[in-house]
Amino acid sequence: MFFADEAKAAHLLKHISYYRFSGYWYPLLANKQEPVFKPNATFEAAFNLYKFDRELRKLIIAGLEKIEVSVRLQMAYALSTTYDAFWMEDSSLFSDVVKHKSTLAKIKDEVSRSDEEFIVSFKSKYSNPLPPSFITLEVVSFGGLSRLYENLQAGLAKRQISQVYGLADKVFSSWLHSFVYIRNVCAHHARFWNRWLQIQPLFPRHTDYVWLTDREIKNNRTYYALSMILYFLNIVNPNHSFKKRLEELFAKYPNVDRTAMGFPADWHIEPLWK
Repeated sequence: MFFADEAKAAHLLKHISYYRFSGYWYPLLANKQEPVFKPNATFEAAFNLYKFDRELRKLIIAGLEKIEVSVRLQMAYALSTTYDAFWMEDSSLFSDVVKHKSTLAKIKDEVSRSDEEFIVSFKSKYSNPLPPSFITLEVVSFGGLSRLYENLQAGLAKRQISQVYGLADKVFSSWLHSFVYIRNVCAHHARFWNRWLQIQPLFPRHTDYVWLTDREIKNNRTYYALSMILYFLNIVNPNHSFKKRLEELFAKYPNVDRTAMGFPADWHIEPLWK
Protein backbone atom coordinates (compact mmCIF):
# COMPACT_ATOMS: atom_id res chain seq x y z
CA MET A 1 0.00 0.00 0.00
CA PHE A 2 1.22 3.48 -0.92
CA PHE A 3 1.00 6.45 1.46
CA ALA A 4 0.91 10.04 0.28
CA ASP A 5 1.40 11.20 3.85
CA GLU A 6 2.62 8.55 6.30
CA ALA A 7 2.45 10.88 9.29
CA LYS A 8 -1.21 11.63 8.61
CA ALA A 9 -1.93 7.92 8.13
CA ALA A 10 -0.27 7.11 11.45
CA HIS A 11 -2.34 9.81 13.17
CA LEU A 12 -5.59 8.50 11.68
CA LEU A 13 -4.85 4.91 12.67
CA LYS A 14 -4.03 6.07 16.18
CA HIS A 15 -7.47 7.65 16.56
CA ILE A 16 -9.66 5.46 14.35
CA SER A 17 -8.00 2.09 15.08
CA TYR A 18 -6.45 -0.40 12.72
CA TYR A 19 -9.31 -2.91 12.93
CA ARG A 20 -12.08 -0.40 12.23
CA PHE A 21 -10.13 0.99 9.30
CA SER A 22 -9.16 -2.39 7.86
CA GLY A 23 -12.71 -2.91 6.58
CA TYR A 24 -12.17 -0.02 4.19
CA TRP A 25 -8.96 -1.29 2.62
CA TYR A 26 -10.33 -4.81 2.24
CA PRO A 27 -11.64 -3.96 -1.28
CA LEU A 28 -8.08 -2.90 -2.19
CA LEU A 29 -6.68 -6.38 -1.53
CA ALA A 30 -5.72 -8.54 -4.50
CA ASN A 31 -5.36 -11.57 -2.24
CA LYS A 32 -7.65 -11.56 0.78
CA GLN A 33 -5.82 -14.47 2.44
CA GLU A 34 -2.23 -13.22 2.45
CA PRO A 35 -3.15 -10.29 2.40
CA VAL A 36 -1.65 -8.68 -0.70
CA PHE A 37 -2.76 -5.30 -2.00
CA LYS A 38 -3.62 -4.55 -5.60
CA PRO A 39 -1.01 -2.59 -7.59
CA ASN A 40 -1.21 1.13 -6.82
CA ALA A 41 -3.51 0.63 -3.81
CA THR A 42 -3.31 3.72 -1.62
CA PHE A 43 -4.12 4.52 1.97
CA GLU A 44 -5.92 7.62 0.72
CA ALA A 45 -8.33 5.50 -1.37
CA ALA A 46 -9.25 3.54 1.76
CA PHE A 47 -9.67 6.76 3.74
CA ASN A 48 -11.99 8.12 1.04
CA LEU A 49 -14.17 5.03 1.47
CA TYR A 50 -14.15 5.66 5.21
CA LYS A 51 -15.27 9.28 4.70
CA PHE A 52 -17.93 8.23 2.19
CA ASP A 53 -19.30 5.69 4.65
CA ARG A 54 -19.34 8.23 7.47
CA GLU A 55 -21.36 10.70 5.38
CA LEU A 56 -23.65 7.93 4.14
CA ARG A 57 -24.47 6.89 7.71
CA LYS A 58 -25.35 10.48 8.61
CA LEU A 59 -27.67 10.68 5.60
CA ILE A 60 -29.35 7.40 6.57
CA ILE A 61 -29.85 8.41 10.21
CA ALA A 62 -31.44 11.71 9.11
CA GLY A 63 -33.85 9.81 6.85
CA LEU A 64 -34.73 7.23 9.49
CA GLU A 65 -35.49 9.99 12.00
CA LYS A 66 -38.32 11.25 9.77
CA ILE A 67 -39.62 7.72 9.30
CA GLU A 68 -39.54 6.96 13.03
CA VAL A 69 -41.43 10.15 13.93
CA SER A 70 -44.12 9.30 11.38
CA VAL A 71 -44.52 5.73 12.63
CA ARG A 72 -44.87 6.95 16.23
CA LEU A 73 -47.77 9.16 15.23
CA GLN A 74 -49.55 6.55 13.10
CA MET A 75 -49.35 3.91 15.83
CA ALA A 76 -50.59 6.28 18.53
CA TYR A 77 -53.46 7.55 16.37
CA ALA A 78 -54.70 4.26 14.92
CA LEU A 79 -54.52 2.23 18.12
CA SER A 80 -55.83 4.95 20.44
CA THR A 81 -58.86 5.60 18.25
CA THR A 82 -59.57 1.89 17.75
CA TYR A 83 -59.10 0.92 21.43
CA ASP A 84 -58.17 3.64 23.93
CA ALA A 85 -55.20 5.79 24.89
CA PHE A 86 -53.78 3.05 27.15
CA TRP A 87 -53.91 0.23 24.59
CA MET A 88 -50.27 -0.77 25.05
CA GLU A 89 -51.01 -1.99 28.59
CA ASP A 90 -53.74 -4.38 27.38
CA SER A 91 -52.09 -7.79 26.94
CA SER A 92 -55.15 -9.15 25.09
CA LEU A 93 -54.21 -7.00 22.08
CA PHE A 94 -50.91 -8.82 21.65
CA SER A 95 -50.06 -12.24 20.24
CA ASP A 96 -47.34 -13.19 22.71
CA VAL A 97 -48.10 -12.28 26.32
CA VAL A 98 -44.53 -12.97 27.49
CA LYS A 99 -43.04 -10.71 24.81
CA HIS A 100 -45.61 -8.05 25.62
CA LYS A 101 -44.69 -8.15 29.30
CA SER A 102 -41.00 -7.79 28.45
CA THR A 103 -41.61 -4.92 26.00
CA LEU A 104 -43.88 -3.13 28.47
CA ALA A 105 -41.23 -3.39 31.21
CA LYS A 106 -38.68 -1.76 28.87
CA ILE A 107 -41.16 0.98 27.98
CA LYS A 108 -41.85 1.71 31.66
CA ASP A 109 -38.10 1.95 32.22
CA GLU A 110 -37.73 4.38 29.31
CA VAL A 111 -40.54 6.51 30.70
CA SER A 112 -39.10 6.47 34.22
CA ARG A 113 -35.70 7.63 32.92
CA SER A 114 -37.09 10.35 30.65
CA ASP A 115 -36.62 13.97 31.62
CA GLU A 116 -38.85 15.28 28.83
CA GLU A 117 -40.99 18.14 30.16
CA PHE A 118 -44.27 16.49 29.11
CA ILE A 119 -43.33 13.28 30.94
CA VAL A 120 -42.29 15.15 34.10
CA SER A 121 -45.52 17.18 33.97
CA PHE A 122 -47.66 14.03 33.62
CA LYS A 123 -45.95 12.33 36.56
CA SER A 124 -46.56 15.37 38.74
CA LYS A 125 -50.32 15.26 38.08
CA TYR A 126 -51.23 11.57 37.64
CA SER A 127 -50.42 8.24 39.22
CA ASN A 128 -50.95 6.06 36.14
CA PRO A 129 -48.18 3.51 35.48
CA LEU A 130 -47.81 4.98 31.99
CA PRO A 131 -49.03 8.16 30.30
CA PRO A 132 -51.46 7.84 27.35
CA SER A 133 -49.84 6.25 24.31
CA PHE A 134 -49.62 9.52 22.37
CA ILE A 135 -47.34 10.76 25.16
CA THR A 136 -45.54 7.48 25.96
CA LEU A 137 -44.61 6.69 22.36
CA GLU A 138 -42.66 9.94 22.14
CA VAL A 139 -39.99 8.47 24.42
CA VAL A 140 -40.16 4.83 23.32
CA SER A 141 -37.16 3.67 21.28
CA PHE A 142 -37.48 2.73 17.62
CA GLY A 143 -36.83 -0.85 18.68
CA GLY A 144 -39.71 -0.63 21.16
CA LEU A 145 -42.03 0.64 18.43
CA SER A 146 -40.99 -2.24 16.19
CA ARG A 147 -41.57 -4.84 18.92
CA LEU A 148 -44.97 -3.40 19.80
CA TYR A 149 -46.14 -3.48 16.20
CA GLU A 150 -44.77 -6.95 15.47
CA ASN A 151 -46.54 -8.41 18.51
CA LEU A 152 -49.91 -6.77 17.83
CA GLN A 153 -52.78 -9.13 17.09
CA ALA A 154 -53.69 -9.09 13.41
CA GLY A 155 -56.65 -6.85 12.77
CA LEU A 156 -58.00 -3.63 11.30
CA ALA A 157 -55.89 -1.29 13.46
CA LYS A 158 -52.66 -3.10 12.57
CA ARG A 159 -53.54 -2.97 8.88
CA GLN A 160 -54.57 0.66 9.15
CA ILE A 161 -51.04 1.58 10.25
CA SER A 162 -49.26 -0.37 7.52
CA GLN A 163 -51.68 0.88 4.84
CA VAL A 164 -50.56 4.46 5.51
CA TYR A 165 -47.29 3.33 3.92
CA GLY A 166 -48.90 1.17 1.24
CA LEU A 167 -47.59 -2.11 2.66
CA ALA A 168 -49.04 -5.34 4.00
CA ASP A 169 -48.68 -5.58 7.78
CA LYS A 170 -46.15 -8.43 7.67
CA VAL A 171 -43.97 -6.54 5.19
CA PHE A 172 -44.28 -3.33 7.20
CA SER A 173 -43.26 -5.20 10.36
CA SER A 174 -40.18 -6.67 8.67
CA TRP A 175 -39.18 -3.26 7.31
CA LEU A 176 -39.50 -1.69 10.76
CA HIS A 177 -37.26 -4.40 12.17
CA SER A 178 -34.75 -3.72 9.40
CA PHE A 179 -34.84 0.03 10.00
CA VAL A 180 -34.04 -0.52 13.68
CA TYR A 181 -31.09 -2.75 12.72
CA ILE A 182 -29.84 -0.25 10.11
CA ARG A 183 -30.16 2.66 12.53
CA ASN A 184 -28.22 0.75 15.19
CA VAL A 185 -25.42 -0.09 12.74
CA CYS A 186 -25.14 3.56 11.72
CA ALA A 187 -25.50 4.94 15.25
CA HIS A 188 -22.60 2.76 16.42
CA HIS A 189 -20.44 4.04 13.53
CA ALA A 190 -20.08 0.57 12.02
CA ARG A 191 -19.18 0.09 8.35
CA PHE A 192 -22.33 0.22 6.24
CA TRP A 193 -21.51 1.08 2.63
CA ASN A 194 -20.90 -2.51 1.45
CA ARG A 195 -22.42 -4.38 4.39
CA TRP A 196 -24.33 -7.64 4.08
CA LEU A 197 -27.36 -6.97 6.27
CA GLN A 198 -28.11 -9.58 8.94
CA ILE A 199 -31.77 -8.56 9.21
CA GLN A 200 -33.39 -9.24 5.84
CA PRO A 201 -36.67 -7.42 5.11
CA LEU A 202 -39.42 -8.99 3.04
CA PHE A 203 -39.86 -8.08 -0.61
CA PRO A 204 -43.47 -6.82 -0.98
CA ARG A 205 -45.76 -8.49 -3.48
CA HIS A 206 -47.65 -5.23 -3.85
CA THR A 207 -47.18 -1.62 -2.76
CA ASP A 208 -49.50 1.37 -3.07
CA TYR A 209 -46.57 3.61 -3.96
CA VAL A 210 -43.69 3.36 -6.43
CA TRP A 211 -41.30 0.56 -5.51
CA LEU A 212 -38.57 -1.49 -7.18
CA THR A 213 -39.62 -3.39 -10.28
CA ASP A 214 -36.63 -5.74 -10.27
CA ARG A 215 -37.65 -8.65 -8.04
CA GLU A 216 -34.24 -10.32 -8.32
CA ILE A 217 -32.60 -7.67 -6.14
CA LYS A 218 -30.96 -9.04 -3.00
CA ASN A 219 -32.71 -7.84 0.14
CA ASN A 220 -29.57 -7.95 2.30
CA ARG A 221 -27.52 -5.28 0.56
CA THR A 222 -27.12 -1.54 1.07
CA TYR A 223 -29.03 -0.76 -2.14
CA TYR A 224 -32.15 -2.46 -0.80
CA ALA A 225 -31.87 -0.59 2.52
CA LEU A 226 -31.51 2.74 0.70
CA SER A 227 -34.48 1.87 -1.50
CA MET A 228 -36.67 1.17 1.55
CA ILE A 229 -35.70 4.50 3.10
CA LEU A 230 -36.38 6.33 -0.18
CA TYR A 231 -39.78 4.60 -0.49
CA PHE A 232 -40.81 5.74 2.99
CA LEU A 233 -39.49 9.28 2.58
CA ASN A 234 -41.48 9.69 -0.63
CA ILE A 235 -44.58 9.15 1.56
CA VAL A 236 -43.75 10.94 4.81
CA ASN A 237 -41.76 13.85 3.35
CA PRO A 238 -42.34 14.21 -0.43
CA ASN A 239 -40.03 17.25 -0.60
CA HIS A 240 -37.10 15.36 0.91
CA SER A 241 -33.56 15.75 -0.39
CA PHE A 242 -32.43 12.17 0.35
CA LYS A 243 -31.96 11.13 -3.27
CA LYS A 244 -30.31 14.43 -4.23
CA ARG A 245 -27.91 14.26 -1.30
CA LEU A 246 -27.04 10.64 -2.13
CA GLU A 247 -26.29 11.60 -5.72
CA GLU A 248 -24.08 14.43 -4.47
CA LEU A 249 -22.29 11.97 -2.20
CA PHE A 250 -21.55 9.64 -5.11
CA ALA A 251 -20.30 12.61 -7.14
CA LYS A 252 -18.04 13.66 -4.26
CA TYR A 253 -16.54 10.15 -4.05
CA PRO A 254 -16.58 8.90 -7.67
CA ASN A 255 -14.36 5.89 -6.93
CA VAL A 256 -16.95 4.23 -4.69
CA ASP A 257 -18.01 0.93 -6.24
CA ARG A 258 -21.81 0.89 -6.28
CA THR A 259 -21.91 -2.76 -7.26
CA ALA A 260 -20.29 -3.56 -3.90
CA MET A 261 -23.34 -1.91 -2.34
CA GLY A 262 -25.72 -4.13 -4.31
CA PHE A 263 -26.67 -1.51 -6.92
CA PRO A 264 -27.67 -3.24 -10.18
CA ALA A 265 -26.29 -1.90 -13.45
CA ASP A 266 -29.68 -0.46 -14.45
CA TRP A 267 -30.66 0.93 -11.05
CA HIS A 268 -31.01 4.46 -12.45
CA ILE A 269 -33.96 3.44 -14.67
CA GLU A 270 -35.97 2.16 -11.71
CA PRO A 271 -39.04 4.44 -11.31
CA LEU A 272 -38.28 4.69 -7.59
CA TRP A 273 -34.85 6.18 -8.32
CA LYS A 274 -35.74 8.40 -11.28
